[in-house]
Amino acid sequence: MDQGGETDADAGGVALFVDGPNVLREEFDVDLDDVRRAAEAEGPLVTTRLYLDEHATPGLIQAAEARGFEVVVTSGDVDVKLAVDAARFAAEGRMATLAIASRDTDFKPVVETANGFGIRTLAIAPGEFGRSDALRNAANGSVTLDGDVEFGTDAAAETVGTPETDAAAEADATAEAEERDATRGGDAAEGPGVGGTIHEDRTR
Repeated sequence: MDQGGETDADAGGVALFVDGPNVLREEFDVDLDDVRRAAEAEGPLVTTRLYLDEHATPGLIQAAEARGFEVVVTSGDVDVKLAVDAARFAAEGRMATLAIASRDTDFKPVVETANGFGIRTLAIAPGEFGRSDALRNAANGSVTLDGDVEFGTDAAAETVGTPETDAAAEADATAEAEERDATRGGDAAEGPGVGGTIHEDRTR
C-alpha cells in the first residue's frame, strides 16, 4: 500500500470506506485501528479511505493519515461522496470485498450494488447502539466493534476477542508493573502516552 492509502487498482482485496462523521463520535469510542483490523480480517486492504466533512479538525486528519488512511474531505454530503466512490470501485472491479464502516442505512443500496457485481460486502458498525440492521442484513457479513461477528444470513453471531479487550488487558498489566516499581522505590520516568482512539471534534 502506498502512502495515499491505496494500492494497485487491479489488485483483489478489501476496500475500506469509513463514514467519519457517523462513526467517529464520543458515544462510540471507536479506534480507527480497530476498524482497519476488522476489514483486514477479510483480506489484504487495497484502499483505506476515511471520509470527513469540512468541519474536521487538522488534528483528526493528521492522526488518520498517520494510521495509513487516505482522508477525503468534502464540503458536501459525506454520504453521497462515499457512496459514489464505493459504487465506482464496484463497477470497475477494483476490489474483491467492500467494507463500509457506518451506521447509516443510506448505504444499503451501495452494498446491494456491490453484491450484484459479485463482490463480497462487509458492514462494520461502531457498536450495538450504532448498528443499522438494514445495512447488516444487506451485507454478506457484519462486524460490530464491541465483539459480534456475523458471516452471511445463516451463521450465528459469535463473540470474539476484540482489540479493545486486548488493550485493556495490556493496560492492567502495565499498571501492575508500575505499582511494583513504585513499591521498590523506583523512580523511572514515565514516557508520553500515545492516544489510540480518534474522535471527530464537532466543535466549530
